Amino acid sequence: MSAIRSASLGLILAAAVTAQQSISFSTEDGGQVCADLYGKGNRGVVLAHGGRFNKESWRAQANTLVAEGFRVLALDFRGFGCSTGPKQADFDNAPFENDVLAAVRYLRSNGAKTVSVVGGSFGGSAAGDASIKSERREIDRVLGAAPNLPADKLKSRSLFIVAREDSNGAGPRLPGIRAQYEKAPEPKKLIVLDGSAHAQFLFQTDHAARVMDEILQFLSKP
Repeated sequence: MSAIRSASLGLILAAAVTAQQSISFSTEDGGQVCADLYGKGNRGVVLAHGGRFNKESWRAQANTLVAEGFRVLALDFRGFGCSTGPKQADFDNAPFENDVLAAVRYLRSNGAKTVSVVGGSFGGSAAGDASIKSERREIDRVLGAAPNLPADKLKSRSLFIVAREDSNGAGPRLPGIRAQYEKAPEPKKLIVLDGSAHAQFLFQTDHAARVMDEILQFLSKP
């Protein structure tokens, strides 16, 4: 067996035995967030799902991150799973960034020296908004950083990943994401992939391995 194949198999086996702990914690506005906690590293990562997903949808990515030494917290936003909070029934106006901030602060209060956030779809917007509303250096890096708030106010290193033909009822998403990327402060990176898969659906395409590799590089690069 080649060294590369052996190493890959080792990561798969490590991921397969990762223990998961169900936890909950409060938000600053009186919400209660349910989450899955993986690993014990001192580098924390919050995983923030999109509208068609939930905390369990990140299990494969969480296991890969744990195998690389990260402590991972996958949350359910208010109104999803057992998470609750103000305005949870008003999807367009709910303060989802408060759920992200609560997750970041949970990891920091439990030993994480750095915390980054990886978000998909509206979870990516919440991640960006959380960076903007956070204390400086509270969130180290943020992926999916297309915020609802002004992108030039991002306080974290940012990574944007989007499929070129990804679109919704208003048309292609790329122009809007590119505009936000251009306003975001350095350091930042934009990756445009072929196809039309949206956010976490990229993990169901041939781009899955590359997306995971880009995430690992982004989270690990000094």
